[in-house]
Amino acid sequence: MTYRALSLLAVAATLCFAGCNGKQVENADEIKIGHYASLTGKEATFGTQVDDGIKLAVEEINAAGGINGKKISVITEDTQSQTPGAQNAVEKLIGKDKVVAVIGEVASGRTMAAAPIAQRGKIPMLSPASTNEKATLKKDGSVAEYVFRICFIDPFQGTVMAKFAFENLGVKSVAILRDNANAYSVGLAKNFADKFKSLGGTIVEEQDYEGGQSDFKAQLTAIKAKSPQAIFVPGYYTEVSLIAVQARQLGITVPLLGGDGWDSPTLTQGEAKQALEGTYFSNHYSEQDTAAAVRDFIKKFQTKFNAAPGAMSALGYDAMMIIAKVIKDAGKADPETIRAGLANLKGYAGVTGTITIDAQHNATKPAVVLQIKDGKFTYHTTINP
Repeated sequence: MTYRALSLLAVAATLCFAGCNGKQVENADEIKIGHYASLTGKEATFGTQVDDGIKLAVEEINAAGGINGKKISVITEDTQSQTPGAQNAVEKLIGKDKVVAVIGEVASGRTMAAAPIAQRGKIPMLSPASTNEKATLKKDGSVAEYVFRICFIDPFQGTVMAKFAFENLGVKSVAILRDNANAYSVGLAKNFADKFKSLGGTIVEEQDYEGGQSDFKAQLTAIKAKSPQAIFVPGYYTEVSLIAVQARQLGITVPLLGGDGWDSPTLTQGEAKQALEGTYFSNHYSEQDTAAAVRDFIKKFQTKFNAAPGAMSALGYDAMMIIAKVIKDAGKADPETIRAGLANLKGYAGVTGTITIDAQHNATKPAVVLQIKDGKFTYHTTINP
């Protein structure tokens, strides 16, 4: 290698280090926040809903003069519903765009894949909806200093649905159908099963599928043979709709139960509307909540997007508003200040409930159980932590 080549390599290495060491410089005119989400691909509904919520929050913040005289600028990257896309997006947001904080992702697996990048760059990352309990932890089980979330975690969500099935529905036997390659689905299934069995219930059958699968008849036939009183399906809306239709085609009439991965306006389209009638899932908020913060959010969202907001939009809105709050309270927008503010967040009154970040960087907050009636998500009950 020539001397000139060595010199160019040294310069490139220096520039890379400068761009990747996480020591972002606060811009004089704007505060740059990164957002990575599934805007395309099989879970695009999640990403676009969160993105809409963030856009609404930013518009509101900037219309009021910004934060401490500076406008918020959000740089959004599409993960294409893929893990490498999530990692590449966060690398770019931190290394090239020099954001002072990152919002994302919804999918727990993609959040966990990108978290080490935020850790290495020392940039706080706030997930709106990754519920897997390991999402805010390092591989050794210790807390990831720069990774936070504003949603409840799978042990709580699993407990909510197990208690609901056993105590509210009177169900004593359940089958589980999970996505074996999805950290969210596997974690939620385990926590549901552990709690349900501890209450005295029985898991009569457990079956696996893979995300993107379209034929579930073999798994459903095996489940039907065990005659469960309900089926817990902790998957994403993309597969749940198909599972529900095929279950009814096979003559399975028992209730289906799920988690927040069901939350999508496309869940009940077509044949799935009738197939999912009377089913239940846990979620982060209800559009029917009469709280002033919820009614105000829904009104503003409908005015801007001419549509009703889903839970992911509410979580995206809360995530952006929380970052804005910690910057405003501290009077500056550097990553360390934002990290400290998130770690000490207590009693924030958000659209999705009153949020407190605990020592594990998880949100302590309530969950709601929704029932699907005539294709709509209808409030059923609230479960507090």
